[in-house]
Amino acid sequence: MKKLFLCLFLLSAVVLYGRNPKYVFLFIGDGMATPQRMIADEFSRKTGRGQLAINTMPYHATTRTSSSSSLVTDSAAAATAIACGEKTENGRVGMDHSGKRKLESVAYVAKKNGKKVGIVTSVTINHATPSGFYGHRPSRSQYYALGLDLINSGFDYFGGGGVAKNNDKKSPEYKGDIYKLAEKAGYKVVKNKKDLLALKKGCGKVLASGSTGALPYNIDRVKDVASLAEYTAKGIELLDNPNGFFMMVEGGAIDWCGHANEAAGNLYEVLAFDDAVKVALAFAGKHPGETLIVVTGDHETGGMTMGFAGTGYALYMERLANQKCSIGEFAKKVKAAKKEKKDFSFADARKMLEKDFGFKFSGNIKKDPMVLTSKEIAALEKGFKENKLHNAARIVMNGKAGIGWTSGSHTALPVLTTSKGVKAEIFTGFIDNTDIAKKLKTVL
Repeated sequence: MKKLFLCLFLLSAVVLYGRNPKYVFLFIGDGMATPQRMIADEFSRKTGRGQLAINTMPYHATTRTSSSSSLVTDSAAAATAIACGEKTENGRVGMDHSGKRKLESVAYVAKKNGKKVGIVTSVTINHATPSGFYGHRPSRSQYYALGLDLINSGFDYFGGGGVAKNNDKKSPEYKGDIYKLAEKAGYKVVKNKKDLLALKKGCGKVLASGSTGALPYNIDRVKDVASLAEYTAKGIELLDNPNGFFMMVEGGAIDWCGHANEAAGNLYEVLAFDDAVKVALAFAGKHPGETLIVVTGDHETGGMTMGFAGTGYALYMERLANQKCSIGEFAKKVKAAKKEKKDFSFADARKMLEKDFGFKFSGNIKKDPMVLTSKEIAALEKGFKENKLHNAARIVMNGKAGIGWTSGSHTALPVLTTSKGVKAEIFTGFIDNTDIAKKLKTVL
């Protein structure tokens, strides 16, 4: 009789609490809080793409992002908290606040329990966020050493940006080029889209880079460089196995565009991030009852706001579609044009502004909002004279869309965590970033 009661209890526990997921995805938008999600969402709706997938997930949690040393966290401390479940000082990667004790990430927990592990990012693979899942260093700036940690982790798949300072001979731990060391350790190293897409299941451990540095911004899309979504899809293909896998995917350049206060670049990075999440959702659709997807941000960057005095109570996200390249790319174009034409004038620059930002220097502003006011033209002329035309164009474009910024750095704004799938309901309420790791460890 006791055995019968025990069996019934265990059966009811399985029904009540369910089994743990076989496949776990953690998506981190670096610098992405609610404003970044909502601005990209509004743009997506108004340009015919529909609502962002990350905003359709059924479970939500407001998430506090502070580090042990500051209310405003950096990416290293935030990644450590999300990956390992413990607060640390800004700048630390996978170590406690003293910088002496190594912390265990959810990725290592997954590996210990027989799952394969994948780490994907749109920036360099040994940058702060991805490093938080495999690295253990007192400083995030120890890029070469973090490259060594990457190899020593033995994780199955690394994809996205390249290894920063991969051959840093000034590092006290220098042992040779990281890529060559990775090959010696059994990794198949690929450095272009063609070779990435040619990889087949069973090829062994992979280190796949699409660039020597970060991947190109999504707004500057280069067709022969794989997207974040494509790296995610290939990771799923290579990692799938009977024991399942854990994959962390970071949209790292959202943060960079936030630091630059560039609205168009920012939202296009969020869209690229959302496309990667859609790949995971499609996989989950084929594996119902086996998959958990969690989407969060490590902190907010830029103090981005949905509102600007120049547009009153109106927002015009769709106007950002007129911008065709990042401000960094535009600055390069202007520099090249000046080099090619010695008497390059503002009149020449106007043509470039019309092409790359959709600005119009004449017309009826009441009928066409991209027609510039005399004040906006004056600001662009001043920017041209000061060799800061790209920044002037950015500010004018932000104003026309109705987007404001309060900082060029991180803020303490809470971020939104959304989730879907097996055990997704545990990610609700008001939580701390450390709770994400703690909760994931219970299901891994």
